[in-house]
Amino acid sequence: MRLHDLKPAPGSKHRRKRIGRGPGSGRGGHTSTRGQKGQGSRSGSSTRPGFEGGQLPLARRLPKRGFNNKRFATIYIPVNLDSLNQFEDGARVDEAQLREVGLVNGRGDGVKILARGKLEKKLTVCAAAFSASARAAIEEKGGTCEAATKASAEASGK
Repeated sequence: MRLHDLKPAPGSKHRRKRIGRGPGSGRGGHTSTRGQKGQGSRSGSSTRPGFEGGQLPLARRLPKRGFNNKRFATIYIPVNLDSLNQFEDGARVDEAQLREVGLVNGRGDGVKILARGKLEKKLTVCAAAFSASARAAIEEKGGTCEAATKASAEASGK
């Protein structure tokens, strides 16, 4: 087998739908898959998501009751134990160092250490939260787990 013998898996490649290329294209000659008349057939027409043609949209028809905690929920950025092995033995690892090496990106309310993988080094880990098994694995290697508050995370360069 050579490089020129390689072919993609059957069904994995699709041709782009070429619209408005005449009656022989199989995609509608004069209407170009837009149907006959109406708002969607006109040039420059677009409607926002959830638009129902002037009918009161479903999001407005349904009653809104109760409280949703999503706005106030605590969102942790997960970091697994096996990714902490890149730090030196005996090092102190906090959110600023995790961001520096690229293990933590984006916004969150802190870092949570999860227990996937095996930790091979003694580390002092400072994070907002730990899973119980991750805390046990860190302490089993002789390391310590420190609880970081949001104020200390912001002070360290969040």
